[in-house]
Amino acid sequence: MSLLEVHSVTMRFGGHVALDNVDLSCNAGEVTALIGPNGAGKTTLFNVTCGLLVPTGGTIHLDGKELTKLKPYKRARLGLARTFQRLELWSVLTVRENVQVAAELRAQKGASSTARDVEAIVERVGLAAKIDQRVDELSTGQARLVEIARALATRPRLILLDEPASGLDDTETHELGILLRDLTAEGLGVLLVEHDVELVMHVSDHIFVLDFGSIIADGTPQEIRTNPAVLSAYLGSSLDQSA
Repeated sequence: MSLLEVHSVTMRFGGHVALDNVDLSCNAGEVTALIGPNGAGKTTLFNVTCGLLVPTGGTIHLDGKELTKLKPYKRARLGLARTFQRLELWSVLTVRENVQVAAELRAQKGASSTARDVEAIVERVGLAAKIDQRVDELSTGQARLVEIARALATRPRLILLDEPASGLDDTETHELGILLRDLTAEGLGVLLVEHDVELVMHVSDHIFVLDFGSIIADGTPQEIRTNPAVLSAYLGSSLDQSA
């Protein structure tokens, strides 16, 4: 059984079908990528998975427990965390304070232990030098790393990352790839939405391709890179741009 199992999920907004019988799975200790053109339904699937939207049909399970009708905070308690395509941070708080909020919600020890945890997480995402700087003083790329740190502070079993490389330079993107592989080596499951094709191909164990609300292919990075339907729908132009 996979850590995350999305089965036959459909999402309709009036007459518009945003997701059409989507099947997707994600294993612990692996990076699973979800790619596709803008408007394909990737963020909608994230919103359904984390509970911001209730699907029209289908089911979602985390480690065998059904999540489909649970509120987002209950899913978080079960080990599901996410970041957002549009930054969702407390901009007037420092890096430390943003991560501290999430850590305290999960803390079962004293405040000093939580403080050490926060410092370790911030250092892990490469922001130790910025820990007491306000988030609104950071670059967009650095702010995305704060979001990842905050998600990690909840000690998730599965983390959903919505375009985490957006705003990162080449060095930061490379370091993000290393971080993702390190996290999965420790057993964390990662579901990644990302338009940086080379990053996806480098870090992913398995890739699902979404187009017009439907999964049109899934497989290993090499299988997806050479899939004619995927090349036609998405990767052809993306590979040209990354060449």
